[in-house]
Amino acid sequence: MRFSVFQESQIGGRKVNQDRMGYSYTRDALLLLLADGMGGHLHGEIAATIAMETIGSLFQQLAKAYIKKPERFLEDSFFAAHREIHRYRVTQGMPETPRTTIVACLVQHNTAFWAHCGDSRLYWMRDGQLLARTRDHSQIETLIAQGRADPSERATHPDRNKLFNCLGAPNLPIVEISRRASLQAGDVILLCSDGLWGVLPDNVLTHSLQNNTIVRAIPELINSATSIAGKNSDNVTALAMMWESGSSLADPNSITTNVLMPGDMTTTIQPTLQSDAGSIDGQVDIYDDGAIEKAIEEIRCSIEKSAGILPKN
Repeated sequence: MRFSVFQESQIGGRKVNQDRMGYSYTRDALLLLLADGMGGHLHGEIAATIAMETIGSLFQQLAKAYIKKPERFLEDSFFAAHREIHRYRVTQGMPETPRTTIVACLVQHNTAFWAHCGDSRLYWMRDGQLLARTRDHSQIETLIAQGRADPSERATHPDRNKLFNCLGAPNLPIVEISRRASLQAGDVILLCSDGLWGVLPDNVLTHSLQNNTIVRAIPELINSATSIAGKNSDNVTALAMMWESGSSLADPNSITTNVLMPGDMTTTIQPTLQSDAGSIDGQVDIYDDGAIEKAIEEIRCSIEKSAGILPKN
């Protein structure tokens, strides 16, 4: 694999940065992660950190040197992160469970797979065109889909910050998984929190990432978002990856993984929390088939019934 990757986060006008981002890669697989702790609940940054560490740990355990069942990995790792957040609340005696949104992208064999819960977004871009974008699990998106609100109301509707899906809620999360996306040289995958997309429209994001390297575009976009929002700026976080072919001219910022040995792993997702439950910093066992099948069935039922609306801020 050959790609370039860049990430940055700014606190904005908030007292705490509850966003988290990071990536890990082996010779044959790349994982991109971004989580946005929900400020309307206690310690959203803890939920975001647990989600990052749990999913990152599972990738490190299972990517030998790639993930055999990518869609199942994304779904199961989200469930595992959800359980770890609840376990942390119990072991720490917290009065309520912290919550977070999450978006993840797994790239291997020139193919991208992604999944999300909440309103942290993924954009797939090619030659300045937006090929795909995740749909927010929010009240306003539901109203737009039902024809009860106009798309132009996304940034101003009073229900724009109400989410019906996240990690850490009482209900199991609804993990929305993408179709398989075949990547071409020059394609850009952008993961970002609502602090970015809530201020800058899609066309601004695509234009900037078409006309600049990701190393230049991401800081400029984040600075623009925080400047426009001013003292009311949310945390603003973005993680971008540009896919490159083996025949393209080498960018000085490119990462070439064919120099890695089987079993080698590079990651920016480092353990920072200690869990009395003993699984955040160690091995996480998500493959209890009975529990997984039961969880999946419960989730599919909840998709049909829809979950309660959760205020994000």
